[in-house]
Amino acid sequence: MGDHHHDHSGKNLRIAFLLNLGFTILEFIGGVFVNSIAIISDAVHDLGDSFALGFAWYLDKKSKQKPDGKYSFGYARFSLLGAAINGIILIASSVFVIYEAVQRLMTPEHSNAKGMIAFALVGIAVNGYAAWKLSGGKTMNEKVVSWHLLEDVLGWVAILIVAIVLLFKDVPYLDPALSLVITLYILYNVIKRLRETTLIFLQGVPKDVNQREIEDRLVALYHVESVHHTHIWSLEGENHVFSTHVKLCNIESLDQLKSVKEELKDVLSVYPFSNCTIETELDGETCSMEAQHDNE
Repeated sequence: MGDHHHDHSGKNLRIAFLLNLGFTILEFIGGVFVNSIAIISDAVHDLGDSFALGFAWYLDKKSKQKPDGKYSFGYARFSLLGAAINGIILIASSVFVIYEAVQRLMTPEHSNAKGMIAFALVGIAVNGYAAWKLSGGKTMNEKVVSWHLLEDVLGWVAILIVAIVLLFKDVPYLDPALSLVITLYILYNVIKRLRETTLIFLQGVPKDVNQREIEDRLVALYHVESVHHTHIWSLEGENHVFSTHVKLCNIESLDQLKSVKEELKDVLSVYPFSNCTIETELDGETCSMEAQHDNE
C-alpha cells in the first residue's frame, strides 16, 4: 500500500511539474500579447513554482531509496526537505506578488479583457487539474506543493473575475486588490504548513498520535510494571517511529516473556508506526534511562 502511494506521489509531481513549466512559457508570451501585468507577474511566480515542483519531484524520487549505511532509516526525510524548501520559495514568491499588486494599485494598467479571459480559463483548467492530482497527497512535500498549485488556481479565478468586470466597466484596481487578498490567504496557509514541517524536522510528537494514551495502554497490560524513555517522531509526516523501554514484573518463564511481547506489539499495531523498537527489562534489572526519566 505504501509503495503504491509513493509511486503515485512521484507520478503526480511529475505531471504537475511538466504542466506548470509548459503553461509558464505560454503565460510569458500571452501576458505580453494581451498587455496584462497580472498575467506577466503570475508567469514570474509560476516560473518559481516550476523550479520548486521540479525540485520536489527530484526529492520525492530520492526519498524512495532504500536504507543504506549512510541513512539507516532510508531517504524518506528528503521529501520533508522538499516541503521546507518549497514553502520558503512560496513565501518569497508571495512577497513578490504582494509587491507587484501594490505597484499596480498605485499605477493601474489597462488590459485586453477578452485575452485575459481566454488565458484565465486555460490557467484554471491546467493548474486545477494539477492541484487535483496532488490534493490527496499524504506527505508534507505533496501538501506544500498542492498549495503552490491552489494559489495559481485562485489567482487565475481572480484574473477571470476581473477580466469579466473589465468587459463592462474599466476598474483596473480590482485585479491587484483581488491578488492581495488571495496571496495573503495562501501565505497564511503556507506558514501553517511550514510550522508542521518544522515540528517534524525537530522530531516532535506527531499530531495524530497521543503518547500518553499509548503509554497508558501498555502499562495496563498484565506483567507490565511501567514504561519509560518513550520516543515518537515522524520520518516525513506519514510514517512514524516509536521506541520505548518496558519494565516487566512476575515473569517466570520464557513463554510468558514471549506472550507479553506479542501483547505489546498488538497494542502498537493500531497506530501509524512504520518502525517500533521495544526494550524489555525484567525484575532486578537497572536501566540508566529509567533513572533519568524519574529525575525528570
